[in-house]
Amino acid sequence: MTHFKFKTDIVPSEITSESIYEKRREFMINSGLLGTTLLLNPWTTASASLAISDYKPKVVNLDEALTPEKDATTYNNFYEFGTGKTDPAQQSQDFNTDDWKIKVSGECEKPGEYSLEDLVKPFDIEERIYRLRCVEAWSMVIPWLGVPMASILKSLQPTSKAKYVAFKTLHDPEQMPGQKRSVLQWPYEEGLRIDEAMNPLTLFAVGMYGKTMPNQNGAPVRLVVPWKYGFKSIKSIVSIEFTEQQPQTSWNISGPKEYGFYSNVNPKVNHPRWSQKKERRIGEIFKQKTRMFNGYEAEVSHLYKGMDLRTHF
Repeated sequence: MTHFKFKTDIVPSEITSESIYEKRREFMINSGLLGTTLLLNPWTTASASLAISDYKPKVVNLDEALTPEKDATTYNNFYEFGTGKTDPAQQSQDFNTDDWKIKVSGECEKPGEYSLEDLVKPFDIEERIYRLRCVEAWSMVIPWLGVPMASILKSLQPTSKAKYVAFKTLHDPEQMPGQKRSVLQWPYEEGLRIDEAMNPLTLFAVGMYGKTMPNQNGAPVRLVVPWKYGFKSIKSIVSIEFTEQQPQTSWNISGPKEYGFYSNVNPKVNHPRWSQKKERRIGEIFKQKTRMFNGYEAEVSHLYKGMDLRTHF
């Protein structure tokens, strides 16, 4: 039995156990939460975020412990709210995500402006326990809530010309004080090849730890692309554009010799200023070896068959 709306090639070890998922689903149905505004409108404030009291996420992914929720929500990269690791949690508390809209454009049959609920509501919310790897040699293991990105993109009906998908973050310097500084070119932009975006691992995430997405982690919606470095998992998305040409990306614009378009986790290719061979989990003392494609080689290596991953980094 599977809970995925579309056929996927995710191995069972990458998915929350069926008994845990059913327990959570039963709780939501009994509470009248499944499919309601509370779950599907994850732009609600932190005080109104979804809390499932009878639910305890269990790690089934490579015997790795979950990163404590407190660590995952207080040690963040989200330059729109500041460059310090604690800035996002401190500076985003009043971030207003009410009535969130996402503009869809480019090579697709259904362009337009959509509410987040309109995009998410037709699909089941799933939980995925994924690693997130950052270039500064630290990583986390987080239980994400979301919809497979493939489900969203297929519903928008990309044309045969759509080779890439480009995303933009909200640009609002009054709410996002980090945008008042020229740390990056604003708004933040990211992009994926369409087959990467359609890969079953790519998640359109609206929550984590059984709750709606915290502001500092990318409320109300972000990508999670677990085999790439964390900055590819763009936060607070307001634009999805299907393109024929490879889109520009913020970090590649800022440092083209340091950050490539693909940004796959590859311990064999060092960042110009540090090694990528080892990483440290938040809250742990000792480092461990970095896995190729962040441990998802079996699921995604076929996407890059024949490519020189040192050139296409």
